[in-house]
Amino acid sequence: MYKRILVAVDGSETSQRALGEALALAKLHLSQLRIVHVVDIASLYLADSYRASTGRLEAALTGAGTKILAEASASAAQAGVPSDTRLVEIGTLSGRVADAIVREARAWPAELIVAGTHGRRGLSHLFLGSVAEGVMRTAPAPVLLIRAQ
Repeated sequence: MYKRILVAVDGSETSQRALGEALALAKLHLSQLRIVHVVDIASLYLADSYRASTGRLEAALTGAGTKILAEASASAAQAGVPSDTRLVEIGTLSGRVADAIVREARAWPAELIVAGTHGRRGLSHLFLGSVAEGVMRTAPAPVLLIRAQ
């Protein structure tokens, strides 16, 4: 049914659960899996005066994202699911993680998007927003949200 499944990972326990679900579906449907991690580099540079001091932080975020993708790719290989990975960097202050995931889903093109959701409500949802909700609102394909336990 779904031959191209995109899963967004961020290293959290919830995204690990989403990866597990995506792997199970990919195995069941003999699907290709694209594993995506988004690094928001632009938010580090709110002012030019901080640019020099954030270079190490940018490298650390990119390195951590690369490690998350490598671990997810190893899980896919262990499950016997063909996969590839994409590290997507947001380079503008107006960029959003949800938009980056949706752009990747359109470009690939994904037939199903799998993502974890923390299920925040109230003020934490208002201030932090929801990547999962943003993906759901603009996704070019069905979205499967996996809740935190």
